[in-house]
Amino acid sequence: MPDVRLASPQGKWILLTTVLGSSMAMLDSTVVNVALPRIGRDLDANLSALQWTVNAYMVTLAGLILLGGALGDRFGRRKVFVVGVVWFALASLLCGIAPNAGVLIAARALQGVGGALLTPGSLALIQASFHPDDRGRAVGLWSGFGGIGAAVGPFVGGWLVDGPGWRWVFLLNVPLALVCVPVALRHVPESGDQQAHGRFDVLGAVLGALALALVTYALIEAGEGGLVVVVSAVAGLGAAVAFVVVERRRPDSMMPPDIFASRQFTAVNLVTLCVYAALGGFFFLAALQLQVVVGYSALAAGTALLPTTVLMLLLSARSGELADRIGPRIPLTVGPLLCAAGMLLMLRVGPGASYVADVLPALVVLGLGLVTLVAPLTATVLGSVSVVRAGLASGINNAAARAAGLMAVAALPLLAGMGEEAYREPAAFDTAFDKAMGWCAGSLVVGAMIAAAVVRRPPPDCKRPECLRHGGVTAPPLEGEPVRKRLG
Repeated sequence: MPDVRLASPQGKWILLTTVLGSSMAMLDSTVVNVALPRIGRDLDANLSALQWTVNAYMVTLAGLILLGGALGDRFGRRKVFVVGVVWFALASLLCGIAPNAGVLIAARALQGVGGALLTPGSLALIQASFHPDDRGRAVGLWSGFGGIGAAVGPFVGGWLVDGPGWRWVFLLNVPLALVCVPVALRHVPESGDQQAHGRFDVLGAVLGALALALVTYALIEAGEGGLVVVVSAVAGLGAAVAFVVVERRRPDSMMPPDIFASRQFTAVNLVTLCVYAALGGFFFLAALQLQVVVGYSALAAGTALLPTTVLMLLLSARSGELADRIGPRIPLTVGPLLCAAGMLLMLRVGPGASYVADVLPALVVLGLGLVTLVAPLTATVLGSVSVVRAGLASGINNAAARAAGLMAVAALPLLAGMGEEAYREPAAFDTAFDKAMGWCAGSLVVGAMIAAAVVRRPPPDCKRPECLRHGGVTAPPLEGEPVRKRLG
């Protein structure tokens, strides 16, 4: 049984290590959007290259995150976590010195592989290391510090872009890794799952990532047309079908289809797809809108987006408590509708927009919507399957959210009629941004309708997730494997 106490020196070192590791991945998923206009100008990149700068990372992260957790269980969570941190740092270094958009995109894909190794491991290390009496508080601190990192990420990113330059958004990960790795090797005990056995579902992971990559390519390049786009779309759908077939036949699949036999689990994941598709598209385009159309600097744009994550950080715990009392149906219906209202308020953000009168109200309403839905969504996912599959259910939900976000980044410019040079033409971008917000709001309304029609109160023994103070906007909190023991 793990016996490290939180108040001990070793406990503090473990907490520092996991916060540093998870912050690397979380910061990278939030600050890059702020740097996109400067990246495009410096590397002479068109809009599709900026889309790939975001999506190359998300494709490998979403496709491999479940496999990353399984590798940690089998070979040692500390070992895989450290490999992930080193991998992530080296890929970040390559991003920081990339001479052109092609190299940057390839490096971002490599970053996603590192993120898939370290993201599940950071929470799993806490769960496996601390004494049961301290575990809840340790996870709460980890979640809170991670939320703070998510909140200040866009601000730090904007400061770096306007100051030393956008390359430091990536290079900053290198010194963080130089601190994280030695501390992990010295102070974090190794742990694993003694019951982990069987083969890894490498084929399933590869097929899933390949399907995402090919469909994403087809959506991004659809405006250009041509045979290559059609072939990519067909091949992507074929890979998706093959993924489903493989998962149905493998006894040790990473996404066993029978988990979707739970109507509630399926419904909540559909809500997740709708919500995080809208959020992924919004945060990709909002950072561009504030800089390209309104005329903000990168620092001002990053700072402008702070209210959303601050509200989540401050109020998520109370939202979880409210959902415990009234059930998840109302929060999962009202939350997306509030988010949709916030995105429609963004239609007022155009040339000469006032931050206080136009931008801030939209972000506050959006933030209140996220506060309302994120904690109940995660708790409902955990409560909709048997307790022995809670960790798997959370991982699937997290991967679904990331996949939804990357598809939105690929599809929204196409749906909104953005040309390759749109981000260099403020008037054209403003018009397309308004159309995109309509699509995002529509996706959220669909999510609210699904929740209202299908979601019901989980069993009485369902517990709220420990990761309540959550500030991330790219995916719901990821619960670790030992959640199963806590819920049991």
